[in-house]
Amino acid sequence: MGDSQTPEGKFQLITRNLQEVLGEDKLKEILKERELRVYWGTATTGKPHVAYFVPMSKIADFLKAGCEVTILFADLHAYLDNMKAPWDLLELRTRYYEHVIQAMLQSIGVPLDKLRFIRGTEYQLSKEYTLDVYRLSSVVTQHDAKKAGAEVVKQVEHPLLSGLLYPGLQALDEEYLKVDAQFGGVDQRKIFTFAEKYLPALGFAKRIHLMNPMVPGLTGGKMSSSEEESKIDLLDSPAEVKKKLKKAFCEPGNVENNGILSFVRHVLFPLKSEFVILRDEKFGGNKTYTDFETLEKDFAEQLVHPGDLKISMENALNKLLDPIREKFTSPEMKKLSSEAYPESPKQKIIPKSQPKNSGPEELVPSLLDLRIGKVLSVNRHPDADTLYVQSIDVGEESPRCVVSGLVQYLPSEELLGRSVVLLCNLKPQKMRGVESQGMLLCASKEVEKKQVEPLDPPSGSAPGERVYVEGCEAGEPEGELKPKKKVFEKLQADFTISEDFYAQWKGKNFMTKLGPVTCKTLSGGTIS
Repeated sequence: MGDSQTPEGKFQLITRNLQEVLGEDKLKEILKERELRVYWGTATTGKPHVAYFVPMSKIADFLKAGCEVTILFADLHAYLDNMKAPWDLLELRTRYYEHVIQAMLQSIGVPLDKLRFIRGTEYQLSKEYTLDVYRLSSVVTQHDAKKAGAEVVKQVEHPLLSGLLYPGLQALDEEYLKVDAQFGGVDQRKIFTFAEKYLPALGFAKRIHLMNPMVPGLTGGKMSSSEEESKIDLLDSPAEVKKKLKKAFCEPGNVENNGILSFVRHVLFPLKSEFVILRDEKFGGNKTYTDFETLEKDFAEQLVHPGDLKISMENALNKLLDPIREKFTSPEMKKLSSEAYPESPKQKIIPKSQPKNSGPEELVPSLLDLRIGKVLSVNRHPDADTLYVQSIDVGEESPRCVVSGLVQYLPSEELLGRSVVLLCNLKPQKMRGVESQGMLLCASKEVEKKQVEPLDPPSGSAPGERVYVEGCEAGEPEGELKPKKKVFEKLQADFTISEDFYAQWKGKNFMTKLGPVTCKTLSGGTIS
């Protein structure tokens, strides 16, 4: 396919969806003369997870553009990074990576015969390479080595010398693999600029650097092998995939730090050139998107429901994972997986504030900063037809700006001037460019169509008054809820409207000093 493309066409394919390119002019010059030689390396440490499909889909782009691609299994790097891969497990984990990444590439239709696979120890233990490590160490300062590895190498109070060697070895890989460019995540940028500075000092050419954005994990932060809830393992069962996606951070209308939307953008669209939202006929039936921007816009305007996005992602993801799961059903692969990543007994982490032997910390509603608010103004969002931008007095010096997706459910005059319940300690989030500083709690219920209604504080409630759950008054709210802990999401799962219209958590009423919080019409509904 690469032979029939123009240099400009190849350039567009190589650079699409990248966050940054260092050496763009050099890349264009090479493409006018010959095919680009590029490598991607991965340290064989924790188990690869679904975020690895992001670099895999870019490798597919490189091959479509005619590039000569090398995949480096950086086994020695894995050991040097604070011994994330112990020496006795290094060989096993490298073999696991080889099998699982080849299975991933086959799953997305990448021909393996066009790739070169190599282990770091195949050349990094040679006399020539070792001498160049010593030559490099004679010109690199400790400051520069530490700075280069700051985003990649595990940072500890007393760092090992091995962590300082790591960036230099990665820089030398570019020369020893005889490539024009190195590809990696934007978290590698400091190592890339380190290589650009120091390789010429040894008489070697400066390379091009191609950087992918970092895809958020399911909890909103970086998707990490070490954070179980933030990632889906490649061998997770369909039931585990469903469970993790159900818990994933996917707030209605919020496109910031949305790991599901990012995965659709960087993996599913490049591979399939479309994405199908699966939904019930009564909500309009399935809808096929042929560009990500339209899907993102519809999600921001709440025309695509988070539940439908999750189900659609689950369906597409399982199709990618099925061939990988199948490969690892063989006794040989099961044995390799269990030996490379032996299970260790899990230890319970007891918070410092909690006495030993007192059991696990329980989530309680008092962690939520719930207050009475009064809606001072209601305006349409300038860039989203389904969103209101409201100014709400919650008893502070200045009103809070709150964005909510209530346009299709309530006219603005029904919101203006009314008292509401506001969750005030969520981390502020930008929604289509406007920062929302709280969440207006509403009851909702599916009848013939979805109905939504703000909660009703008792008559006479004043802005800023605390809302609490009966019997759970003790304790202070957290200053700001951490998205990774998903405190609100876990508590909200038990928020309901009783048959007699009281807002409740596990059957206990939401209260203010003047009485219970209610809902006018949606008995049996949920609260979010």
